[in-house]
Amino acid sequence: MRVLVVEDDADLRFAVAAALRGEGLAVDEAADLPAADEALFVTAYDCAVFDRMLPSGDAVDFVHGLRRAGHSVPVLFLTARDTVADRVEGFAVGGDDYLVKPFAVPELAARVHSLCRRATTLRPPVQRFADLEIDTARRQVHRGGVLLSLTRKEFAVLEILATRADQAVPRTDLIEKCWDEMAEPNSNVVEVLVSQLRRKIGDPPLIHTVRGIGYRLAPPTAGDSSRR
Repeated sequence: MRVLVVEDDADLRFAVAAALRGEGLAVDEAADLPAADEALFVTAYDCAVFDRMLPSGDAVDFVHGLRRAGHSVPVLFLTARDTVADRVEGFAVGGDDYLVKPFAVPELAARVHSLCRRATTLRPPVQRFADLEIDTARRQVHRGGVLLSLTRKEFAVLEILATRADQAVPRTDLIEKCWDEMAEPNSNVVEVLVSQLRRKIGDPPLIHTVRGIGYRLAPPTAGDSSRR
């Protein structure tokens, strides 16, 4: 999942972005509303986190404009303004969540994950493919009843494949959703991670290579070439 963090305080922005990356999310950063506007124009985000009061304006007004333009990205406001009227105003313009500073980073991460899930097509909280079970709420994966130890990034990639099961997911889509602008698109980060993920999931293979495109999560097939 890919998240945009809009915060003018460089130290806080870095801390929030680092914490969310530690949760396996891809994070882009913007220091003001013009930069946020440009980022939202060129990238499809699963969630956006806005500091409410920025030197370039009130993020509430900016989000109101986004909603009037038909932009549906889930938004979480971070703010020191903690009155009921402030919270109501944030929701009234189209905000989806509101977290008052100071906040606990684990709570922020949990709220962002919840909004990211809300942004995807509705699906059961537990998905099953052959004997593979993916619990997106608990962020756990079992195969044959055995709990697998996945990194947050491995889970993120598997979750994307699961949301589009039986479909070919382009490598570029995985880069866009699971890595941020710091990633080098021509590197082999996707191939390395998928190889690690396959080893942990085990045989018979469920992640299939679609040559020239990317990968597909599907039941095992005879003569599968997914490990090549």
